[in-house]
Amino acid sequence: MTSRLLAVLAVTLFSQPALAAGAEAGWPAYGGDQGGQRYSPARQVTSANVASLAVAWTYSTGELSEPDIKRAAFENTPILAEGRLYVCSSFNNVIALDPGTGKQIWRYDPKLPRNLQLANSYNCRGVAYWHNPNAAAGACTSRIFLGTNDYRLIALDAQNGKPCENFGNRGTIAIETGGKPERVGQIGISSPPVVSHGVVVIGSSMDDNQRVHELPGTVRAFDAVTGKPRWSFDPLAGAPFAAGSANVWAPMSIDEERGLVFLPTSSPSPDFYGAMRNGDDHNAGAVVAVHIESGVVAWSFQTVHHNVWDYDLPAQPTLATVTYKGQTGPVVIQGTKQGLIFTLRRDSGAPFIPVVERKVPQDGVTGEKLSPTQPFPVAPAPLAPHDIKPDDAYGLTFWDRGRCHDVIAASRHQGFYTPPSTQGTILYPFTGGGINWGGMAFDASRDVVYVNTSSAMHMVTLIPAKDYAAQRAANPGHEISPNAGAPYAMRRDVVLSPLGLPCNPPPWGLLHAIDMHDGHELWSVPLGTTEDLAAFSEYVVHGTGTPNFGGPIATAGGLVFIGAALDNYLRAFDAKSGAELWKGRLPAGGQATPMTYVWKGKQYVVIAAGGHAMSGSKHGDSVVAYALPN
Repeated sequence: MTSRLLAVLAVTLFSQPALAAGAEAGWPAYGGDQGGQRYSPARQVTSANVASLAVAWTYSTGELSEPDIKRAAFENTPILAEGRLYVCSSFNNVIALDPGTGKQIWRYDPKLPRNLQLANSYNCRGVAYWHNPNAAAGACTSRIFLGTNDYRLIALDAQNGKPCENFGNRGTIAIETGGKPERVGQIGISSPPVVSHGVVVIGSSMDDNQRVHELPGTVRAFDAVTGKPRWSFDPLAGAPFAAGSANVWAPMSIDEERGLVFLPTSSPSPDFYGAMRNGDDHNAGAVVAVHIESGVVAWSFQTVHHNVWDYDLPAQPTLATVTYKGQTGPVVIQGTKQGLIFTLRRDSGAPFIPVVERKVPQDGVTGEKLSPTQPFPVAPAPLAPHDIKPDDAYGLTFWDRGRCHDVIAASRHQGFYTPPSTQGTILYPFTGGGINWGGMAFDASRDVVYVNTSSAMHMVTLIPAKDYAAQRAANPGHEISPNAGAPYAMRRDVVLSPLGLPCNPPPWGLLHAIDMHDGHELWSVPLGTTEDLAAFSEYVVHGTGTPNFGGPIATAGGLVFIGAALDNYLRAFDAKSGAELWKGRLPAGGQATPMTYVWKGKQYVVIAAGGHAMSGSKHGDSVVAYALPN
């Protein structure tokens, strides 16, 4: 399904060669390191001087003039390797930049079609870097791997951006879909590949709620040198039902030492009706650890049973060594759309922080066999609110608050995991999170997780299949999907007041710090303002936060940097107190995860500022770097 993330690791080792001279702190992978800790040892920028950060350079991808820019999201996190900053644009162009000046070194255009009927947006969250330790110096000794929106895997020479001729078909693999797509763009790639042990692994992004028998959500692995297939993994293989998807659209992680790749899987199709796939969904809605060289499953841990809420695993699994209540061990930390954080043993997948099964609401539509319980970690506590009553409705006036009250009162809602219904069920948190693809940052020196959450509600209504066409015609502009092959179609709406504000009380976006020694929340603060949203700007209320897309990074300088909120700012927070210390104005929405590095003695903080097609934020095509004045 589609989405509608670092003290140096003690046990997660890098296979990449040393960074170029002068790069005292690099960022060689999408999540900072292969395990996705999003932590940098850079300490030049601190709480004492961060207020002096200023724009050091800006690079434009040139895509703002694209006719399809309104269907694009610029969610890219650049990486730094071998003295170059590698950026992937909204339309899958790969650009190598000088880290100190932002000057373009080379650019590769994959000629992405502009007629794709994508599930969400033209988008590229990142690329992967790999150095072949067995190759003699020459062409493609080091490679940049790109996954495209039209489902190709491309290998480029990291030095000059030219396709690697010995990989696939002259540098490109047109990936097998495992079925017959009904349109171009039905399946694609938005999150970066991962590569280790000479194997490159890619997931997929797919449309939601279109049909019961969706394309399979197969994860595929290829030889990083030749492009020959190595293995494939379908999360639903062997399941006692026929359905599709359960794909891995979110970023993956690698444990180099153990040779494991960690896959955050999504739900089977369709999202909100499961009577045709009775059971626990097999390896869907799970963290799955796979041996990267063979594709053999090491273990699987399911975070939601019989998923009928679109509660995919949206975030990169974070690999860390954690001390919880005096016990230390290597773990996988997985955030969920429900605002839950699961902490699992890296070797076995067993809970490192205990997980309990709790009873949840029942009485789904006819034929639905819901799981009687769902798993909840005992710590941390849920980070997003999950229960609302009509009297909790929010509004700026008696009128709009009353309208929200009536909508909530007319809907079905019994807290977490209330099943979809023909009456209309409130999903709270909504399917955008809680936690989403931005994931979290982890400071190993303090055992602290930093993570941002959203708080909004979706109204999901099941529509008898015979009424689908009429409902779609009568409600243009609303998300109404067919669920072909099921007895119900689906409508999904964000629950907003007549003024365009969420009907649930603020804050609508938060940044949290969690002490993993016992799982308690150190602090949480509102993230973002409504000032840059056209629908909200007339009603700006400070301290509300906003729903957000993108994640945080943490640094040894005692700072947490994050964009993500639906306004045009990059912010810096004090890691110990949560105080907002600085914000830098961006030329467009910063719905991306930033990164940082030290280059020739200077620390830079970089973010993609291009907005997000589905959030209403301002479009752009800029990569912006901040640094302290000389």
